[in-house]
Amino acid sequence: MSTGKNSVSVVGLGPMGQAMAAAYLDAGYEVTVWNRSAGKDAGLVERGARRAATAAEAVAASGVTVVSLIDVDALYAALGEAELDGRTLVNLSSDTPEKARAAAGWAGARGASYLSGGVNVNPGGVGKPESSIFISGPREVYEQHRAALDVLGGTDFRGEEPGLALLYYQLNMTMFWTAFTGFYQAVAIARANGLTAADILPYAGYTGDSLRGFYEWAGPVIDAEDYDGSAERLAMCAASVEHVLHTAAASGVDTGILGAHADLFRRGMDAGFGAESSTRLVGILSDAA
Repeated sequence: MSTGKNSVSVVGLGPMGQAMAAAYLDAGYEVTVWNRSAGKDAGLVERGARRAATAAEAVAASGVTVVSLIDVDALYAALGEAELDGRTLVNLSSDTPEKARAAAGWAGARGASYLSGGVNVNPGGVGKPESSIFISGPREVYEQHRAALDVLGGTDFRGEEPGLALLYYQLNMTMFWTAFTGFYQAVAIARANGLTAADILPYAGYTGDSLRGFYEWAGPVIDAEDYDGSAERLAMCAASVEHVLHTAAASGVDTGILGAHADLFRRGMDAGFGAESSTRLVGILSDAA
C-alpha cells in the first residue's frame, strides 16, 4: 500500500470513473486504477496512473478506494475477493438507499470503513468546486478523507446513516428524469408537426429555468399543508395537462408518459380537490404508496 498521504485508487473506469481518476491526477495524487474490461485506462496510465491487474490489487494499493460502478451488485462482484480490512471504500455508484445500507454492512463485516455518495453532475463537472456530491456514513471517516473527496467536487455531507446520500441523490434523479423525458416528449410532438429540437430549445431553457421558482413556491406550501387555491387551482392545471395529452395524441406520438400524468390529475379531481392547489397531488401519490 502506498504510504503517500495523497494516494487513491479508482475502481471502475466508465466516463465518470475516468473523470474522477483524471481529477486526482490533476490534483497531484498517486492514482491506481482498475477496470473490468481492458483499454479504458490507457490515457490515465499515460498520464502517470498505475494500472492494477485486479480490483483487489487496486484496493491494496491505497488506503482509500473510490468506486464508480453501475450498482452495488457490481461492487460485490469486483471486490468480493479483495482484502478490505483497514481500508476505506467510497462508493459513488448509483443504487437505492436500501442497497447502500446493505453495502455498508457488507464492507463493515470485512473490516472496511464505508462512505456512500451520489454525484450530481455529469463527468464534465467532476473536479469543479461548484459541483455537488452527496456523502453519507461515519462523520469521522468523512472528515478524515474530506480533502480527497473535495477534489471531485463540493461534498455535501448528509448524515451518518449510509442510505441518506443515495436517498438525496435519487430524489434529485426523480426530478431530473421526469423533466428530461418531458423534453424528449416535447421533441417528439415538435417533430410530428414539422419542427426540430433546435426550434424549441430556447423555450425549453426558459421552462427549465422557471422550474426553480415553482419548486421554491411549492415546497413551503406542501410542508405547511396549506392547499389554498387562490394562486393556482388543481382544476386549471388538470385542464392544461389534458390539453397537452390531446395535442400529443393528435400528433400521433406515444402518450404513455403524458397519460400517466393526466391520470394523476384526474385522481386529484375525483377526490374533490379541484378548487384547491395542485400541491394536493403529493398526498395522492403518498396514499398510493
